Amino acid sequence: MKENQDNLMEKIVSLCKRRGFIFQGSEIYGGLAGTFDLGHLGGELINNIKQSWWRKFVAEREDMYGIKAAILMRSEVWEASGHVAGFSDPLTECTKCQHRFRADQLTDTKKCPDCGGELSAPRQFNMMSKTQIGAAEDSSSTAYLRPETAQGIFVNFKNTIDAYHPKIPFGMAQIGKAFRNEITPRDFVFRSREFEQMEIEYFVKESEWEKSFEHFQKEMLSWMSELGIDMEKVHELEVLPEDRAHYSKRTVDFEFDYPFGKKELFGLAYRGNFDLTNHKLDYMDPDTNERFVPHVIEPSFGVERAFLALMLSAYAEDGEGENLRSYLKFKPHIAPVICAVSPLLKNKPELVAKAREVYALLKKEFGRVMFDDNGNIGKRYRRQDEIGTPYCIVIDFDTLGENPDLLDTVTLRDRDSGSQERLKISELVSKIKAQL
Repeated sequence: MKENQDNLMEKIVSLCKRRGFIFQGSEIYGGLAGTFDLGHLGGELINNIKQSWWRKFVAEREDMYGIKAAILMRSEVWEASGHVAGFSDPLTECTKCQHRFRADQLTDTKKCPDCGGELSAPRQFNMMSKTQIGAAEDSSSTAYLRPETAQGIFVNFKNTIDAYHPKIPFGMAQIGKAFRNEITPRDFVFRSREFEQMEIEYFVKESEWEKSFEHFQKEMLSWMSELGIDMEKVHELEVLPEDRAHYSKRTVDFEFDYPFGKKELFGLAYRGNFDLTNHKLDYMDPDTNERFVPHVIEPSFGVERAFLALMLSAYAEDGEGENLRSYLKFKPHIAPVICAVSPLLKNKPELVAKAREVYALLKKEFGRVMFDDNGNIGKRYRRQDEIGTPYCIVIDFDTLGENPDLLDTVTLRDRDSGSQERLKISELVSKIKAQL
């Protein structure tokens, strides 16, 4: 079973590189561990994930305000949040090969898993990435690449109130980069040093936190299903008090069955009023003139973890041997390419011209449309299946009127079933829109 799971992960990593979803960071110089670059298709897919999230959790709600905070913030922010003093993992190092490991992820904390050498006693390693800003390199110029996006929301709490005068309950949301100097980045994009978060801080009265917590618990599950994540592989874990973050009074982790184990996909935490208290921020109810420190519900989503869970959920195979077909069963609204347009033969100018005409029509309407005339039609289908394109549209001689009854019609092929139907060019847009 483990061999099958390892093989699946190898297939996903290979597909991502081969088809231009994700590349290793700085690859031509040997790569930089824990960093990845998005290719064109990976960028499209991740943009679709983020747009889907923003639409559901921000654009379609009346009680949510979007922000985009700076990555660099004053060091006092991280001192107040507790990150400078306590954002660390236990680090152990092999005295023989000098490889480093997180001690809490080892089954044997005395013996090196790589060479069998002796491991040092664990010490705490702060995971924040430190940098310098300004001309002088002294303590006053020390800054950190943010390890989470949440603090960027909290420090803009007062600005949002002053600008928009929201009534509690309300939320603030953002999508942005975060950085963690991981001791051992691993499992492809699951644990990396640079990643992206989609995060909400939802401000409530203390007496109403449970209602909001349960609301977002349902909304998070709903969005995962809408995205196309395999819900049979999603599990809700009620985190025990001793395993929760120090500020959390309740946490539910949404775990996913990755090939390397059941691991956290998203998280939902009740942060109490820890952060606003530490930043000395409060809220005055405009109706009662009551001043208090709101409590916070935090739904947190990792973009790369969503991407990986979606790829694993969508990957499918049928046939065997030379007829084996691998494809990605993306929902049309998430797929990086909605449809591909092809001339049956690329050496027939009249077919190419008509195909270009259809391509221009669909490109203007949907954007995510590809023109594909590379190889024979069978190879094009396989290539489009492998990147998850829901529909392939082929222009042939019947389109041009060789069969007068089929003039200005095309063949529309469905990715999952392989079935084909003939329809008029004028019907293409409405047909595809109905699937979106």
